[in-house]
Amino acid sequence: MIVKRRRIVAATALAVALVIAIAVAVAARGSDTTDRLSTSAPSTTRAAASSTTMRTTTSRPVPTSTVAPTTSPSTAAPTTPTVVAAAPTAPPPPPPPVPSAPPASTGGLGAVRGRTIAIDPGHNGGNYAHASEIARPIFIGTQTRACDTTGTQTADGYTEAAYNLDVALRLRDVLAAAGANVVMSRTTNDGWGPCIDERAAFGNRAHAAVAISVHADGGPPDGRGFHVNMPALVTGYTDDIYSASHRLGVDVRDAYTATGMPTSTYFGSQGLVERSDLGGLNLSDVPKVIVETGNMRNATDAGLLESADFRQRAAQALAVGIARFLAGG
Repeated sequence: MIVKRRRIVAATALAVALVIAIAVAVAARGSDTTDRLSTSAPSTTRAAASSTTMRTTTSRPVPTSTVAPTTSPSTAAPTTPTVVAAAPTAPPPPPPPVPSAPPASTGGLGAVRGRTIAIDPGHNGGNYAHASEIARPIFIGTQTRACDTTGTQTADGYTEAAYNLDVALRLRDVLAAAGANVVMSRTTNDGWGPCIDERAAFGNRAHAAVAISVHADGGPPDGRGFHVNMPALVTGYTDDIYSASHRLGVDVRDAYTATGMPTSTYFGSQGLVERSDLGGLNLSDVPKVIVETGNMRNATDAGLLESADFRQRAAQALAVGIARFLAGG
């Protein structure tokens, strides 16, 4: 009986030992599987850390094939430093464009650009040597007049013919510089004529927008000043230019006062005169005036007319008067 009980106890002890051995073996295998899993795949925490590292690296991102190590921080590979690219330098602004040079001033003469203007320097330097030629009679619509005359001169011999040409050439240059097309009845002072009918005809042939004849008067020695001769109304001759020529006369008169020469004290009214006895006006088909720019027989006026500075002012003033007329027409 006792032996039988010992066997039962021994069998029971053996069974318990076997169960314990099996449990230990199972526990050992479970621990080995856990270790293998932890070394073959990163934990969720380490994967998140790797993702964060990739986002903060801007210069050279970590390749997606690289897996962060599972070792402790002391043995982990160093993280690539973050590099911020420098902002590109903006190019300097281009220099402002250089403005083109302004056009040369025309002194308020813009209205003459592209217009044809006829200038007649009165008389001619050789007229005195061609007395018979310049005496030829010309019918001018109201009467008969001589082809031309010699003109007048100052007390010291400065001739009207020379003065007229000088001012006319200056006027031509002023107008041409402003863009006008200028035609002239003469450009030298060593010939004779042309006659009064041709002095009108050359402007007609050119279809001039305006014509002007430059003179200086031989008035009384005690009289001063300038005057503008305008055509009177002569049916069949000046009726087509009468009104326009009067506007031209007023514009030229007003502009010429800038020279300092007063209006005539001995002829006309306020520097204006209406004439029916001048062939250069009666025979013109374009608006025209004849300007007596001063009195050569007056000492004060003569001093001005002999001055190159005054002659330039005279030319400029005549140009301004012409431009005003064209601008208003």
